[in-house]
Amino acid sequence: MNNTWENNVRRVVPYVPGEQPKDTDVIKLNTNENPYPPAPGVRYILDSFDIADMRLYPTPDAAVLTEAIADTYGLKTSQVFVGVGSDDVISMAFLTFFNSDKPVFFPDITYSFYDVWADVYRIPYETKPLNSDFTINAEDYKKPNGGIIFPNPNAPTGVLESVEMIEDIIKANPDSVVMIDEAYIDFGGKSCLPLIEKYDNLLVIQTFSKSRSMAGMRIGFAMGSEKLIKYMNDVKFSINSYTMNTVTQLCGAAAVRDEKYFRETVDKIIDTREYSKNKLTELGFTFPDSMSNFIFASPQKKSAEYVFTELKKRKIFVRWWNKPVIKDYLRISIGTPEEMDELFKALEEILNG
Repeated sequence: MNNTWENNVRRVVPYVPGEQPKDTDVIKLNTNENPYPPAPGVRYILDSFDIADMRLYPTPDAAVLTEAIADTYGLKTSQVFVGVGSDDVISMAFLTFFNSDKPVFFPDITYSFYDVWADVYRIPYETKPLNSDFTINAEDYKKPNGGIIFPNPNAPTGVLESVEMIEDIIKANPDSVVMIDEAYIDFGGKSCLPLIEKYDNLLVIQTFSKSRSMAGMRIGFAMGSEKLIKYMNDVKFSINSYTMNTVTQLCGAAAVRDEKYFRETVDKIIDTREYSKNKLTELGFTFPDSMSNFIFASPQKKSAEYVFTELKKRKIFVRWWNKPVIKDYLRISIGTPEEMDELFKALEEILNG
């Protein structure tokens, strides 16, 4: 029997996330998670939540969380969109704004979910090559297009672009929506958020997964003009109004309101990152300067694949891609100082063994 229904299947090559080992006795430096727990207020919410409230639907507009984000960033609630992780937010933004016959532009070396979403939604796209130092060539983004997206700092390179350069791209594209994916901006970068008051076609996207230690809760948010946010909500409410559960909304609000704890943990990660840059240099690695919570480092004594495999044998997980241009690099997330010292000890054995 010929199953012709398969002719109508939407076929895509899915995104492959970093490995999540079942063994908990590992040093996990492969998915850019925060090594510190969430803000103390999150624990209070979890301990005090009335389980009877689980019988009720969550508020569709996630008001408690949206208001907390708006207050923290000095915005109106109508300028904030929340979703189930920044992946959900970006996916919704692709669906909402990238509907032109012209191609969407993003870098060739970047977050590898962008081309997956483009394929799923049948959006034409073109990738633009990074410069040899992994920076963006702004001129590549000043051509007719159906939209633009790139992370700042970029992933997996960690390279930060200036707000001035990004504004130059936005100015050149008044007829397209420009999305800046700022998943790692809190680790030393300057946000493009102030530009949303000047450009109604700019969407700035951030996440609670990295700097706010809540990858397991899945909270992402976008900030932009009221018009952009309304369009996104119109699409969201046409698909599923109840995307974020009540507990997540309350925990997210508690986390974003604790600025002191947020700053303390981010500063610890930045200090460990700078220390790690020095140690990796001593071990013979080369890398672009990172302003994220990871370092994109190339070993000079042994192949990146070999180092990746040997680290895994020692229960230390980092990220490696068998792809052109970046196959000689390892992306190493910043853990606690103790975890990083274990990594450096293992690297010294591997590279000099």
